[in-house]
Amino acid sequence: MTGQKPEEDRKHPVDRTLPPFKMFTSGLQHVAAMYAGVVAPPMIVGPACGLSATETAFLMGASLFTAGIATLLQTLGFWKVGAKLPFVNGVSFAGVTPMVAIGKAHSPADALPVIFGAVIVAGVLGFLLAPYFSKLVRFFPPVVTGTVITLIGVSLLPVAFNWSQGGNDRAPDYGSLTNIGMAALTFLIVLVLRRVLRGFLQQIAILLGLIAGTLIAIPVGITHFSALSQASLIGFPTPFHFGAPQFDISAIVSMCIVMLVCMTESTADMLALGRIVDRPADERTIEGGLRADTLGTALSPLFNGFANSAFAQNIGLVAMTKVRSRFVVATSGLILIVLGLCPVAASVISLVPPPVLGGAGIVLFGSVAASGIQTLASAAMEKGDNALIVAAAVGIGLIPIAAPDFYHSLPKDLLVVLDSGISTGCLVAVVLNLAFNHFGRKTADADGDAEGEAPGGTGTGTGTGTDVAAAGPADPAIAQRPAPAAAADADEPAAATAR
Repeated sequence: MTGQKPEEDRKHPVDRTLPPFKMFTSGLQHVAAMYAGVVAPPMIVGPACGLSATETAFLMGASLFTAGIATLLQTLGFWKVGAKLPFVNGVSFAGVTPMVAIGKAHSPADALPVIFGAVIVAGVLGFLLAPYFSKLVRFFPPVVTGTVITLIGVSLLPVAFNWSQGGNDRAPDYGSLTNIGMAALTFLIVLVLRRVLRGFLQQIAILLGLIAGTLIAIPVGITHFSALSQASLIGFPTPFHFGAPQFDISAIVSMCIVMLVCMTESTADMLALGRIVDRPADERTIEGGLRADTLGTALSPLFNGFANSAFAQNIGLVAMTKVRSRFVVATSGLILIVLGLCPVAASVISLVPPPVLGGAGIVLFGSVAASGIQTLASAAMEKGDNALIVAAAVGIGLIPIAAPDFYHSLPKDLLVVLDSGISTGCLVAVVLNLAFNHFGRKTADADGDAEGEAPGGTGTGTGTGTDVAAAGPADPAIAQRPAPAAAADADEPAAATAR
């Protein structure tokens, strides 16, 4: 009667809860999107460290369990830990190459303990550096964030293409017409479902597409049930199952470099997600998010897990479904913990064939790239040297994708950074933005280029170190648009979300 909305409706969509069924199915959709990314690193590192198939399966369960813990730290948080955004955390692929190298340099009995010791030290170091690292957010105006978000999406697309071909390039059917056909069919199913469904069913179109694709793949013969038949009902990741951690200097240095790379990528991911959910990530948010990443990393070896960082593929899911509630992603964290404790349940998720996952992944990862392009549209590309910054950063960032062996003759320690197109592109964008728009330019000239626009608001970097939280509203391209009405529920998109 007073015309006031209930308290739940007055909350930001990120902080709202959904009905239990919607919460579960939306969270399950996030798990389905990132499951393969979580279990892939242990599948590679395990055999490299001399583990049997059974021990490797144990390592996969531990990775699911620790990913769930890290996701809860990120979404729910406590004290100054957690970005409190719909952010999924899991095993970082950036650490795979150095961990394989560490495993081969030590005996099978010592390989994992040395890796876990290095991961613990790297996580603690990252946790201590988080308050200082987060201050770099001032160097991420729209011209930088848009470039990085675009690179995130483009860098993930080859993963979807690999899944579409079968996921294992050593398999005889890799790239077969059957695999590519199933990926194409799943891709079309997802598009049709997104077009014809409405409301909540439209939001879980990816999950429905994965289910439909998996069912169709059964008579085709690419859905395998062997993992389900061999899985046990309960399997707790016993602390330090492979032995007490060992601390090797060279391994610690390698993993600390990996930690810095993960922190760089997580910063970019938080900036991307903040724009998509209409809650720009400021310095405090970045600091909390990095603390969650690094604390999760430091705790993971206790349960036989590896370094954790943000999963960019789930950003695409948020962008496409417009479900922005962090509690949905917290639900996915709980599901991951259950999967880690129940190998049978984990095996059910693993029934989704890689080609089916690849077809849906094209839509997901393309949505991230589209969000980056939308951000670049507000970066005053026609003024100053912003177009040159984007061209150079995207060009350098695409090298590991277009030419994977480009850096093969360089020292292996450098490959930890150079093999990540997101990291290299991000560094190039930040450095060029400083060089062209900050250093060596008179304030008057910079103001002239900006034509009276607020400092830091268009990506011209005119300035004052304004953080990205202030960048969006300061941009005339955004400010001139009508303010979005309050969403009726957590599912309704705001003007700043990716479309």
